[in-house]
Amino acid sequence: MNHQQINKIHKAANSGRVELIRLSIALLFIVGIVLYTAARGTTPSIMLIVASVVGAYMAINIGANDVANNVGPAVGSKALTMGGALIIAAIFEAAGAIIAGGDVVSTIRSGIIDPNLIPDKQTFIWIMLAALLAGALWLNVATAIGAPVSTTHSIVGAVLGAGVAAGGMGIADWAQVGTIAASWVISPLLGGIFAALFLYLIKRTITYQQDMIAAAAKMVPLLVGLMAWTFSTYLMLKGLNKIWKVEFVTALGIGFAVGVVVCAVIMPIIKSRAREVENTKQSVNNFFTIPLIFAAALLSFAHGANDVANAIGPLAAINDALMSSDASLHDKASIPLWIMVIGAIGISLGLALYGPKVIRTVGSEITELDQTRAFCIALAATITVIVASQMGLPVSSTHIAVGGVFGVGFLREYLKANHARNIDAIKTHHPEGDQAAIDAFMLKFNKANIAQKAVLLEELKTNAKQQLDPAHFSKMERKGLKKVYRQELVKRSQIMKIAAAWIVTVPISACISAMLFFMLRGMLLNA
Repeated sequence: MNHQQINKIHKAANSGRVELIRLSIALLFIVGIVLYTAARGTTPSIMLIVASVVGAYMAINIGANDVANNVGPAVGSKALTMGGALIIAAIFEAAGAIIAGGDVVSTIRSGIIDPNLIPDKQTFIWIMLAALLAGALWLNVATAIGAPVSTTHSIVGAVLGAGVAAGGMGIADWAQVGTIAASWVISPLLGGIFAALFLYLIKRTITYQQDMIAAAAKMVPLLVGLMAWTFSTYLMLKGLNKIWKVEFVTALGIGFAVGVVVCAVIMPIIKSRAREVENTKQSVNNFFTIPLIFAAALLSFAHGANDVANAIGPLAAINDALMSSDASLHDKASIPLWIMVIGAIGISLGLALYGPKVIRTVGSEITELDQTRAFCIALAATITVIVASQMGLPVSSTHIAVGGVFGVGFLREYLKANHARNIDAIKTHHPEGDQAAIDAFMLKFNKANIAQKAVLLEELKTNAKQQLDPAHFSKMERKGLKKVYRQELVKRSQIMKIAAAWIVTVPISACISAMLFFMLRGMLLNA
């Protein structure tokens, strides 16, 4: 056995040791949940203990998969280290869940099944337990392959599958299921369009200018003010909506005021920094680092407030059904603090233990991100959610964020190809071998802004047509110059993997849930 083989064995052993440590910590958390739930009250319910364990498992998987959308771009752009992102996200996820997670939750998420067609309370408990476990299992699989999927879609599909298994096809609201399926297209498309538009705006107004720093000193405060406006509005509508009800227009007005104040505060800071930095693209990127850190924290807070219900909603519904003395099912279930804490700690723990894999997928394995591109993705995510919610469109925050990553990647591909076509045109319309003329024109071309570049290219083509004998490159050389290769800056393999995971999330979680429902019912009826 040579030295190289020994190193491979050593690396494999270290990897296995790390995985064992992660599993041990997760199991300790699960065991703690069992002991705590069993110690509550004089006659602890076995069903409630089982549900608590499954709810904790679901929370861990939400943290491992869904939180990547909030911090992935910031990590991929190097605005945050992986460790810093995990700490910030864990703190703000838990804070959002506990502070703004609400005190009641819908017993049937998204209204996809009719609770009146559920035969009895016991069947309802089996449906919720099967749905919770099925959603968690699918998220576990998606995290293992590094695919960011919607946790809401996972639990919705699971409730649908168990509900149909319990009450037949007529129990489902298929129109609502159709709107959820539509979000597979709507969410990433809107996120990608908004992110690409913001990136193009920044390129036109800042990075394509000859004096990028002077342009940044004017535009960055406005862009950060816009982010403060959208994030404040988003936080009021989506992050604090369970503890502070506010109308859309009011939230928009308060958010605008916050944006104006932020813009006024940072404008002199940006101008002061602009006098001390070099006129480079990296200097422009550095202006967006602090806003990205705030974005990761606020997105995590809002996510914890909203998506903790995916983990503890079914658990709260089971607890409500077990504690209630009447036989009827309730539309809303109260959330005891201990259940909320399970969700908050579980999400944070899942993020810390298993989150890095999906964070890397979102942050660096789809396309290369810098701070400017990551800023556009974060801004697009909040605006898309606000716009879509006001239009009544069903959207997924996961799909929006990943769609934003794809959007900036495809825009970069288009701009690279367009630049290559421009260079080809410049070379084609100069005499063969006149490298000095080409270099001089390129120097002038690179210093020009967008409008000036268009004029230069048009003049170049006009002058070439007026020449009687332009002596262009030979036919073979010209053919080679005209062939512009598309530079693929977005990994197509990731597109296929993620799109496939999105499409199958609802069907797979529904099938798993239906099978689990029949298994649970069979075991408990025969017990």
